[in-house]
Amino acid sequence: MWRKLENMKIIAETGIVLIIRSESEEEALSVAEAAIEGGIRALEITMSVPGALDVIKVLSRKYASQGILIGAGTILDGETARAAILAGAEMLVSPQLNPDMIKVANRYQAVTVSGAFTAKEIVESLEAGADIVKLFPAESVGPQYVKAISAPLPQAAIAPTGGVTPQNVHEWLDAGCVGVGVGSYITKAAKDTGDYGRVTKAAEEFLQAVAAAR
Repeated sequence: MWRKLENMKIIAETGIVLIIRSESEEEALSVAEAAIEGGIRALEITMSVPGALDVIKVLSRKYASQGILIGAGTILDGETARAAILAGAEMLVSPQLNPDMIKVANRYQAVTVSGAFTAKEIVESLEAGADIVKLFPAESVGPQYVKAISAPLPQAAIAPTGGVTPQNVHEWLDAGCVGVGVGSYITKAAKDTGDYGRVTKAAEEFLQAVAAAR
């Protein structure tokens, strides 16, 4: 199977892309490894993380052969997209429609997750070639919004980011979302204690909620 299809299958099967925004390279690596131990298989390292490309490089070398999808987030231009791919990223995520990112990603067959909010932005993302549309910020609307958008645009693979929890993830999936973007619920679980076992536990809990919802 083509590598890109294998990576898209990872997202479809687990239903979660973990978004890691950390204050240091060390924290990002610790969170990522703890989350992977908890079953997370698709991770987005945002470019706001200090040494983000180094984090991506370390994780991709260690986990890519183990069926773990390592991606880069907050990609705002084609130059950063190419740098992320060279570091080992096989998924690129943007907070808004960025045709240059999608063009570079498609050239090298990386999965693209393009940020959008309105029907117009979603259609433009699809026309630009995005694989998944990231509904952002999702907490501003809700699952009913996805239902409304999906009526005229059933072909859009929508994944909300922002405000998704184990308690409400079933509402998003029932609305037709292909998966969800998850951040602080998992990544900040060890913030106060430094116990990354809490990150592993939070990852397991979220994955169980997704599995139950399906």
